[in-house]
Amino acid sequence: MKKITIAIDGHSSCGKSTMAKELARRVGYIYVDTGAMYRSVTLYALRHNLFNEDGTIKTAELEQQMPQIVITFRLNAETGRPDTYLNGECVEQEIRSLQVSNHVSPIAALPFVRTALVAQQQQMGQGGGVVMDGRDIGTVVFPHAELKIFVTASAQVRAQRRYDELQQKGMPADYADILKNVEERDYIDSHREVSPLRQADDALLLDNSNMTIPEQNEWLMEQFNKAVS
Repeated sequence: MKKITIAIDGHSSCGKSTMAKELARRVGYIYVDTGAMYRSVTLYALRHNLFNEDGTIKTAELEQQMPQIVITFRLNAETGRPDTYLNGECVEQEIRSLQVSNHVSPIAALPFVRTALVAQQQQMGQGGGVVMDGRDIGTVVFPHAELKIFVTASAQVRAQRRYDELQQKGMPADYADILKNVEERDYIDSHREVSPLRQADDALLLDNSNMTIPEQNEWLMEQFNKAVS
């Protein structure tokens, strides 16, 4: 069976990473969480005081330090899924915080950040057999991917999912703040100058607002089997 490239794009907090990880596990492909890569750059910027007091980014300093930011993925033996590493440190928990969520969209909108990470992503995906999720995988990173999915759900549903996820992890969460963050990220992601979020012309649309995780996983497997047949 031929190995293909699978691109899963869509809005924030609509479960792209969860479905991409599960699909990769089921079909034996490599999974790359591009959102985690942008979150890792954001965490680096927060740790190194690269945000001004008004929330703007010290872009010249960040651009200078980008070559020092190395993001990798390693399989977690306990979960069976990859964890994100920033310069050799596991940051899987830290990059999911609301603080990182509140700062990631402007970081992801910077052209030099996107250029650096897209190059890393394309290198990871050489030769197929990869499932990659993010905001511009089917339009920019892998425009010739054999299977492209664009995922969406209502802002309210996505905020509730994010709230539940943080609660389960024992992290502080406020639904109103999360909803505001989701709506702001949608606007920034869709209106940025470089690689704005949009559905590729040949992408299949999946609105999972009212779907269970098993239902969406079966739908994805159906699309995968069609693409490789």
